[in-house]
Amino acid sequence: MSHYEERLQADLDRLRAHVGELSTLVDANIMAAVRALLALDRSAAAHAILADQRINRRVREGDRLCHAFVARHLPSAGILRTISAVLRLNVALERIGDYAVTIAREAVQLTAIPPPAVLRDIELMAEQSQEMFGQSMQAFFEHNAELARGTRGMARQIDHTMDRVFDGLAEEGERQKLSVRDLFGVLIVFNRLERISDQAKNICEEIVFAETGELPGPKQPRILFMDRANDSWSLLAEALARKTYPDLGRYESAGTEAAVQANPVLQAFLESKGLDQGVLAPAPIPKTHDALDDYDLIIGVGTVPREHLTELPFRTVFLAWDVVPAQAEHGAELTPDMLDAVAKELAERLHDLMSMIHGEQAD
Repeated sequence: MSHYEERLQADLDRLRAHVGELSTLVDANIMAAVRALLALDRSAAAHAILADQRINRRVREGDRLCHAFVARHLPSAGILRTISAVLRLNVALERIGDYAVTIAREAVQLTAIPPPAVLRDIELMAEQSQEMFGQSMQAFFEHNAELARGTRGMARQIDHTMDRVFDGLAEEGERQKLSVRDLFGVLIVFNRLERISDQAKNICEEIVFAETGELPGPKQPRILFMDRANDSWSLLAEALARKTYPDLGRYESAGTEAAVQANPVLQAFLESKGLDQGVLAPAPIPKTHDALDDYDLIIGVGTVPREHLTELPFRTVFLAWDVVPAQAEHGAELTPDMLDAVAKELAERLHDLMSMIHGEQAD
């Protein structure tokens, strides 16, 4: 190894050591803030708030080290990606440190220790978020893109936990187990714990980029089209979406009162338009909250009322596409002309939707 290569490696090692020190400080302060909240220890919370000053100093030192590295070595290719990732990790770690401060500040402001059920939820959210954060940093130090990819998926489980926690918190509020001030304070704590997982996900994406050069691809929203019988209109929307935008989303359809089989007129129409992609079978709308939470969008095709969904998850968006002819809504026999008119309207709605979500990629 040449003298230059030794110097380059030494500077890289120094950067990685800095990230290790910073992540350890951040992780410790998250734990300290959560413990202070659980015990309503205002003195410990104050120490956690002040400890963030050390984290901020380390963040500034990380910026300085990265800029000095670029000026000294003029890196390219993989090493340049590593420096870019470290700079972004620095930002993510600073933000996670800020979340710990917010948790500590809420601990100072609480008027009473939250009920046991809320404390258990705080512990659970903290454990899940810290586990994800820890795995993301492990992936960084091991240069492990596969571990980073796997860790990203943990965010979804934390989202599910957050939805359940929110419902439980609302119940505690209705039973007046928490004051309004404390209720909002605890909600902020849960939000910051969830945001830790979001930053861990960002860290994972930076690791994948640094190790492979792979940039995050466009998100594929999971979309559910729904109507009453799921034997024609919602199946048509699903088939159009699958054919026109196969790589921009994941598509399903369901009915509030699912039929036994798809309408034969629809099957013939799909074949005539080159939209037949296998058997499209009617299916019932998922009943559980967690199952619905897996969808980013639920689109009602026709006049199917929103009320057919017992509870819309917090992160799921509902859209109503009133595109079905009135006579069809009132039981008129399905015809190819009806399907053709609705297909054109659906194609325009899908284009507008995908343009909004993906921009130029939709074209």
